Formats: sequence, structure tokens, C-alpha cells
Amino acid sequence: MAGTRYRPPTPDPSPYVTREGFERLRAEHNELWKRLRPEVVRALSEAAAEGDRSENAEYQYRKKQLGEIDRRVRYLNRRLDRLRIVEEPPTDPRRVYFSAWVEVEDDDGKVHRWRLVGPDEIDPRKGFISIDSPLARALLGKRVDDEFEVELPGGVGGYCLMAVSYEAS
Repeated sequence: MAGTRYRPPTPDPSPYVTREGFERLRAEHNELWKRLRPEVVRALSEAAAEGDRSENAEYQYRKKQLGEIDRRVRYLNRRLDRLRIVEEPPTDPRRVYFSAWVEVEDDDGKVHRWRLVGPDEIDPRKGFISIDSPLARALLGKRVDDEFEVELPGGVGGYCLMAVSYEAS
């Protein structure tokens, strides 16, 4: 169907989350619902009282801001209900599973350190990569010294697993 805008639905993200990630999402929800939303509603009411809403920039801005907050709160409500907190280490801690810290060496000899986390916890600065990413999928079940390849946006990359841990060091 050339020329259509249809995109197939994206698969649901993995429901897994670390305890820390879950608490961060819950704190964000509470911040939005208990503090920020009431402030915006109050400001919206004040702006609405000023008269003509069609030319009231403050009213338009607050209305848009409230919509964004409500969308995020709805998303967090649904997501928090579906998440499964993973706290127990796997039965075989020598293999890579969810929440593992891994050290891998790429084909160029560069060493990378990542943690496999839920899609809601991604943070490249901390080295947190999504369990749903191609790289994390390729790592699952691997042991130290296993070599693997993964299709990345820049082409196929080769890696060797150097270390696996379930505790930050």
C-alpha cells in the first residue's frame, strides 16, 4: 500500500521492572497527580476567570498542560498495574537475565557496561538498556566468554560477554 500512513501496531513492551524503576514511576505518578495537577487546575481556573478564553494565552497554555499531565497519569495508571517487579536473582546467576549488569567487548576491543532493565527504565547515561532492545535480546541466556552477533542500526556487531553480575559494583 504505497502512500498510506498505516503503521503496524508496536508490540507491547515487556512488563518487567526493577524495584527502583517501579518506585520512580510511582513517585512520578504521585508528583503529577497530587502536586502538579492541582497547581495547573488552579492556574487554569484563574485564567478562565479572566474572560475571553479564545484570546487568553495563559488559559490555552494551562489547558494544554493539563491535557499532557492527564495523558501521562493515564499511561502511568495502566502501566503500573501491568508491571511485574523482578527482585529475586535468577537461579543461575552466571547467565544473563533481566536486571543483569554485563560487561561486553565489541569487535573493536572497546568494553561496554550495561544493565538490562525494563523499557520504562532506559537511561543511556547510567548504561541502562531495555530488555526489549536487540542487543539485550541477543545477550539473554549468555554466559561469560560467549560470543554473539546482533543486528544493529549501523550493521551487524560482534561482541564477547566478559562479565555478568546482579549487583552494581
